[in-house]
Amino acid sequence: MSYQLTNLSGAVEAVIDDNCGISKFNNIINMLLHELRVKFLGKEDDSDTVDWHFKYKGHTLTLHYNIFNGVSVFTQNSKNNSAVNEIAQYLEKRVI
Repeated sequence: MSYQLTNLSGAVEAVIDDNCGISKFNNIINMLLHELRVKFLGKEDDSDTVDWHFKYKGHTLTLHYNIFNGVSVFTQNSKNNSAVNEIAQYLEKRVI
């Protein structure tokens, strides 16, 4: 089950799975790409963190993976909170 965190500006981060491995993260990327037809804009890769930036229904969001914290979706703009919630609900039903 996902849960949400809110930063000081009111933007939401929805934690999809706090115990997620890289293979499950790659499955989530494929779901977003093929099922929701998101457009990926870029990727940032660190030793323990990966961020994929993407557009969903005109909103810029980030799919975040960290080996310690799992996978989440977030936005920098509180106007995109509804898109974060929509993605989180979709993935919550499909990620096991």
